[in-house]
Amino acid sequence: MASPPSTLSPPVVPMDLHVSNRRKLLDSLRHHFAASSSRPSHGFVLLQGGEEQTRYCTDHIELFRQESYFAYLFGVREPGFYGAIDICTGKSILFAPRLPADYAVWLGEIKPLSYFKESYMVDLVYYVDELKETLENLFEEKEKKPLLFLLHGLNTDSNNYSKPAKFEGMESFEIDLTTLHPILTECRVLKSEQELAIIQYANDVSSEAHIQVMRNAKVGMKEYQLESIFLHHVYMYGGCRHCSYTCICATGHNSSVLHYGHAAAPNDKTLEDGDMALMDMGAEYSFYGSDITCSYPINGKFTKDQTIIYNAVLQAHNNVVSSMRPGVSWVNMHKLAEKTILEALNKEGIVQGNVEEMMAERVGAVFMPHGLGHLLGIDTHDPGGYAEGLERPKEPGLRSLRTVRELQKGMVITVEPGCYFIEALLIPASENPATAKFFNHEKLEKFKKFGGVRIESDVCVTAEGCRNMTNCPRETWEIEAVMAGAPWPLKQ
Repeated sequence: MASPPSTLSPPVVPMDLHVSNRRKLLDSLRHHFAASSSRPSHGFVLLQGGEEQTRYCTDHIELFRQESYFAYLFGVREPGFYGAIDICTGKSILFAPRLPADYAVWLGEIKPLSYFKESYMVDLVYYVDELKETLENLFEEKEKKPLLFLLHGLNTDSNNYSKPAKFEGMESFEIDLTTLHPILTECRVLKSEQELAIIQYANDVSSEAHIQVMRNAKVGMKEYQLESIFLHHVYMYGGCRHCSYTCICATGHNSSVLHYGHAAAPNDKTLEDGDMALMDMGAEYSFYGSDITCSYPINGKFTKDQTIIYNAVLQAHNNVVSSMRPGVSWVNMHKLAEKTILEALNKEGIVQGNVEEMMAERVGAVFMPHGLGHLLGIDTHDPGGYAEGLERPKEPGLRSLRTVRELQKGMVITVEPGCYFIEALLIPASENPATAKFFNHEKLEKFKKFGGVRIESDVCVTAEGCRNMTNCPRETWEIEAVMAGAPWPLKQ
């Protein structure tokens, strides 16, 4: 009997998860004020939620997804909201948009304010046009201007800035643009058990979807058909309307393009016999995401060369996962992955010479130019990778690291080593006198059109080690069995 497409059921996410997130922020702010005496412990945290966007000048509304910091604190799914937290009393306040009467005709019921209070477990709800007056009335020290802590700061992953809330009448308030962002960002770094449960669910449904793609991949299909299978599964069976990022469905030489799948390379190549596939796709559920990559041969059987590269990356993945625990340097984990891959390539004569010398000359970055992984949560590249005082390395490969932190219990981080044959990197390295001696050009020629392999799992750091949240076939024999129709997990 064929196994069902899914054994999962979309869970109900308790709104007290976001109540706990607000409490965590309040505790952190109050601790900051007590330690620094830089600000009195009164005033309001104020965040502005996301707005619906139309497609250019048309009335076509793009699928809305809430701004991440706002989602973290309030869990609100609708656009146009503001949210505030009274630091003195701890009360949470939502400000809802006042909707026009014809909203009920075109878009559904106009919900009363009491609905939002109950649904989002906040203390008070008003309309957005009442924001200024409400905060002024709630502020206890009437002889002073009310103080607002607004979200403004650099996302060290994207180099974009969070935008502070804006509203009419802001000149009546004292504004703080520096305190909130680093503290709220740090709150997001360590996940609660409730957050971990949602991330685990996103991993479970995404792992299932990857296996469906693996089973259905056939020579002659298009890359976008593999993407479609994934998207269908996570929505049909998992209730995941959003993905964490644009799907990367790369085959053949395309798998050497690290962020393939964008508008100029839209997953549209025809799958050919002998191609390796690199499938980097992850579903999002109730704001929290997953990020999983599987690599395998389209025809279901690994060749000798495919096995060499795949097992080099798998060994790097496994070495890192088995070494992860609180206190471990992520930079050292990246170097471990690089060294493992170089040792495997050296054993096969693809590179030659002393591996330690290769590491010193950053040869590993030629084959793995991206960082080993990144924090994961409400954003695919969750913020907080570079806390205050941490500097980005300058060496090739290492400068692409999205975090250089030491691991802590409660972090969720991706482990995604890769080995790619990218001419734009191989040619300069082969011509550089410091690195040319390490390359076996005759062997490298065989891999000119190989593409690349990446294996990516989402890993939670625990008190004594870590837990891999991803459940996909990884060994070559497991992949071949599943692609041939065997159930997963395999029966012993």
